[in-house]
Amino acid sequence: MVEINNGDIMQVRLGYVAISKTLNSVTTSSTITYTNYLKLKDNEKISKVIISNLESLIEILKYNEKNHIHFYRISSNLIPLATKKEVSFDYLTPYQSYYQRIKKIIKQSNIRVDMHPNQYCVLNSVKQEVVSMSQDILEYHYKILDAIGIKDKLIILHIGSNTFGKKNSLTRFIHNFSRLPKYLQEIIAIENDDKIFNIEDCLYLSNILDIPIVLDYHHFKCNHSNKKIEEYIEPILKTWKNKRPKMHFSSPKNQKEYRAHHEYINANDFIDFLQILSSYQQDIDIMLEAKGKDEALFRLIRELKYKKNYKFIDETSFEI
Repeated sequence: MVEINNGDIMQVRLGYVAISKTLNSVTTSSTITYTNYLKLKDNEKISKVIISNLESLIEILKYNEKNHIHFYRISSNLIPLATKKEVSFDYLTPYQSYYQRIKKIIKQSNIRVDMHPNQYCVLNSVKQEVVSMSQDILEYHYKILDAIGIKDKLIILHIGSNTFGKKNSLTRFIHNFSRLPKYLQEIIAIENDDKIFNIEDCLYLSNILDIPIVLDYHHFKCNHSNKKIEEYIEPILKTWKNKRPKMHFSSPKNQKEYRAHHEYINANDFIDFLQILSSYQQDIDIMLEAKGKDEALFRLIRELKYKKNYKFIDETSFEI
């Protein structure tokens, strides 16, 4: 059971997604289209893009280390066309020197990294070819995390399709999840979404499949039942057992485009969220899903230092 905090300290670490705005010419998502690949009939172009992306990842990780960023999401687009069945190439063996450099930086900086497959990974699809492709996507993410030496691997999934209604969709997720290899089952966490599957649906699946839940607070505000978020925090934390939980936080773009992410984080809303979390004796990592990436992270930090008396451990970590 998650215990109520009676004066103990909660540590929070903040992270960002994929691309550093500060390193504005560095990207890990360079690609080649399938059409161009068919025209070239050559893996040399893919190899150049892979090397460029891996070198960029090295630069971003170095930047993270220098700025004491301990939490980071690697782009799923690191290897172009990796899950395209019509394209066959080895994206691991020829690039071992790059993966080893990445592994070394991650180890020495002790940064937590995870990955979040895109919208094409729909494990509960009614189409078998989509389910098969989704497993390929999961395999790809596993291989990348394994290549860079991540022992505590984590891949975050949305529940997915709502075809034939929510009840049938949840049943399909359970069925297809149970057919995955054990090593893939063990690294999946599920996240509530902003339209269909809410926290209660995630808790239902978690209780059956024994998988952790990543609370997305913005999605919760877009899509929830009549219960308050305080009623869900403890059961969500329990799904992580002895592991450090992670959560997502973003701010709405505006009232009209409420589901879209803002460039930055509303500091007052974030402080209110931390106040809710501080009732529990639990260190937490929070991924900021703001379009401003690391610039949004450091802008939020400056506001927190101005508005609150949190004890800062370093540039991106603090105690409450």
